[in-house]
Amino acid sequence: MKRVSFELEYIFRASPAILYKFITAPECLIRWYCDGVDVENDDLYTFSWEGYEEKATLIHDIEEERLRFVWEEAEGDEEYWEFRFYKSEVTEETICEITDFCDEDEIEDQKQVWDSQIARLRIATGG
Repeated sequence: MKRVSFELEYIFRASPAILYKFITAPECLIRWYCDGVDVENDDLYTFSWEGYEEKATLIHDIEEERLRFVWEEAEGDEEYWEFRFYKSEVTEETICEITDFCDEDEIEDQKQVWDSQIARLRIATGG
């Protein structure tokens, strides 16, 4: 099955600084994304969900602006998981854009997973 990228956009009342913290700090990630996380050398993240683990390396980190992770099982840097943050000039709200990859026939399912995760992130960040 062909792997494809997809992008999602979410609006938050929380600042880019708060979102950045909730995506990089283990104590915050467990509040919305995973059951557990261990960070080694500031860039190797081991995420766990109900006993299942996956590792991702943080390859781009521009504080409060962009984070890009590559899953350990991904082939090269072409397949990644990225968050981009910026403030809307009109509304002053924070826009969070997510890029992810999945099998071509799983896009809608993956979007629903992200919608659910982002709903939890909104609750955790208050916005």
